[in-house]
Amino acid sequence: MKYYYAVIDTNVLVSAMLKWNSVPGNVMELVFRGTIIPVFNEDIIKEYITVLLRPKFRFTKEIVDDVISAIKGNGVWVDEKSIDIDLPDPKDRVFYEVVMEKRSGTDAYLVTGNIKHFPAKPFIVTPRQMLDIILDGQ
Repeated sequence: MKYYYAVIDTNVLVSAMLKWNSVPGNVMELVFRGTIIPVFNEDIIKEYITVLLRPKFRFTKEIVDDVISAIKGNGVWVDEKSIDIDLPDPKDRVFYEVVMEKRSGTDAYLVTGNIKHFPAKPFIVTPRQMLDIILDGQ
């Protein structure tokens, strides 16, 4: 089975959890099945938890814990190196740094719904593009 390393932006995870039968939901389903291996660090996991536990989303702590455990259990921890880059949202920097660190050793993608928040690179993709990459690779 072919697999793909990917940093999953928080907006993709939230979108998937709000509507599982969606393109972001399909991406997260591939994460849970092991086709996509999530790449993360402590800051990314903390952001996932903080955002998912916002009252407006109404996710229980148990559901959030289960999702985070699945991501950690199926994923790869990366200690990123700081990169001198200006992004529209400074909180996005960690996602870019982690994908760049992972790419130093193997191919990896950054999957985001906010493609314009990052440099135009072929490894920074939307959820739809990630699905297309996987379909083309099979």
